[in-house]
Amino acid sequence: MEVQDQESLGRWDGLGSRDATTRNEAMENICQEVMRKVEAIKPMAPTSPPASGSPPNSDLNDILAHLLMLSKRCPFEDVRERCLRLLQAVQDLGIRIPRPIGNGPSRFIPEKEILKVSKVDTRTQSIFEDAFAALGRLDNISLVMGFHPQYLESFLRTQHYLLQMDGPLSLHYRHYIGIMAAARHQCSYLVNLHVNDFLQVGGDPKWLKGLDEAPQKLQQLGELNKILAHRPWLLTKEHMERLLKAEEHSWSLAEVIHAVVLLTHYHSLASFTFGCGITPEIHCDGGHTFRPPSLSQYCVCDIANGNGHAFHDDYLGNQEMCGEVEVLMERMKQLQECRDDEEASQEEMATRFEREKTESMLVVTAEDEECVPSRDISRHFEDPSYGYKDFSRRGEHVPTFRVQDYSWEDHGFSLVNRLYPDVGQMLDEKFQMAYNLTYNTMATHKDVDTSMLRRAIWNYIHCMFGIRYDDYDYGEINQLLDRSFKIYIKTMVCCPEKTTKRMYESFWRQFQHSEKVHVNLLLMEARMQAELLYALRAITRYMT
Repeated sequence: MEVQDQESLGRWDGLGSRDATTRNEAMENICQEVMRKVEAIKPMAPTSPPASGSPPNSDLNDILAHLLMLSKRCPFEDVRERCLRLLQAVQDLGIRIPRPIGNGPSRFIPEKEILKVSKVDTRTQSIFEDAFAALGRLDNISLVMGFHPQYLESFLRTQHYLLQMDGPLSLHYRHYIGIMAAARHQCSYLVNLHVNDFLQVGGDPKWLKGLDEAPQKLQQLGELNKILAHRPWLLTKEHMERLLKAEEHSWSLAEVIHAVVLLTHYHSLASFTFGCGITPEIHCDGGHTFRPPSLSQYCVCDIANGNGHAFHDDYLGNQEMCGEVEVLMERMKQLQECRDDEEASQEEMATRFEREKTESMLVVTAEDEECVPSRDISRHFEDPSYGYKDFSRRGEHVPTFRVQDYSWEDHGFSLVNRLYPDVGQMLDEKFQMAYNLTYNTMATHKDVDTSMLRRAIWNYIHCMFGIRYDDYDYGEINQLLDRSFKIYIKTMVCCPEKTTKRMYESFWRQFQHSEKVHVNLLLMEARMQAELLYALRAITRYMT
């Protein structure tokens, strides 16, 4: 858990300064505080540790967990070393200290492949320092996104503005809306982060007992949250009207825009979190333990740094899937030649879109049963049974949304910028960054134009949401995206809580983890834009 004591917040904040003297002073204060707490409980400390393995003082417990996080994640080497020494000093006094659970920021990606905080280039180091200064932590999402520093910079700038800069909604409302959005997908990782942030900015702990304990104004957002997360095509201007014209507790247009951007941001970030197998933060529940390590809790590969099995899996995969990349590159080449030779009629293009949309409904998301949200998560939203459904199986139909009639570039962007200045620009840069990001590589191949593949992925996601681009040939999707990849995409976008490591490993076996993270960035941003288009269209219709 985060350290909540307001008096101590200043001390922790000092650790995020770029000035070494300020960091040193903050660290001195923290050392003194910790030693005072240790001295206060030392006489009570049992000679043999309690069964739970936790220090007898829960406040000290939180501080030690925070120090453990800093010793691993702080981008400043002097702070990491001081925290490590302080933890060692506490242990030498007979107090049990925590240790991390798991192997790094992701369950899917070997820790050694994720940029180590201490071994990054100057630009990434600067981005990490900014993130740490803003939030007091360098979270696992940022570390995994660190594969793509350009994108990470844009993402963090946008998120910082949405959560901390001037805007229509108060700070505690922003974090509570983040909790509501993440809870729709049972994303305990994001819920826990924002519960801590909500309390830090002065949020009422009573609201955390459940949505029915929150103000009526936030409760009214429940319906919009539900539909946006699972079936955004059902949004109408009447949904917006109910928020904007409520007799009591009504929302302003600017507040609705801010709320919509936050909801779509956290729905899509939940997709990224599950899609990359993000693990709990070290200082949060599930990220550390006070129990001593025992061999019975480890397998041999854990002892060998947790990744002994990864090479074996990849090796087998490479044997089975040999030539996968070359086949994909050849298809891209053939499609480009077909594009040059012939152009399908508008009628044929429309038919191919409808066929792909129908087929996308038949892609099965996951083999397991329905995920039942725990009470701990489901209390933050209403109607837990409401989720994504395969509409075609029940004879329902997702209507077609033509981008030519309402697009982000021509309509959504200007509406957001008008009602929530600068945010439209930031979102646009972030969408462009994910869509256009390329290193001109595919696995081990260099100088490859991947634009056709990136467009197929983006348009397939929008196709699942019923969104059609008149100038795109949807026949390309089946040529470029195989079944295992489609299953992964659909699960991550529509039911991210069902994403498994096996699904992550089963697509693009020969590609690097950084390339799969890039895919997840594309999926996240395409999903966010799809949700935004439906919400902003409904707001535009209300206004006209």
